[in-house]
Amino acid sequence: MKTPPDDLPIYRVLTGPDDAKFCRRVSEALALGYVLYGSPSLTFNGQNVIVAQALVWPAMDDESIG
Repeated sequence: MKTPPDDLPIYRVLTGPDDAKFCRRVSEALALGYVLYGSPSLTFNGQNVIVAQALVWPAMDDESIG
């Protein structure tokens, strides 16, 4: 498949509290065919650790992302 399903974008950044729900969201994107792009980022908002993870659709090459 050259494009993501359900009209999803080729580049996505998922964010949220570092919990099982966030991990499931990333796992669901991986199951659709996305691949991780870079390392996750973490911050602390005073109460929770917030995580961000970028994902890309694998049909994209480095030249078309940059």
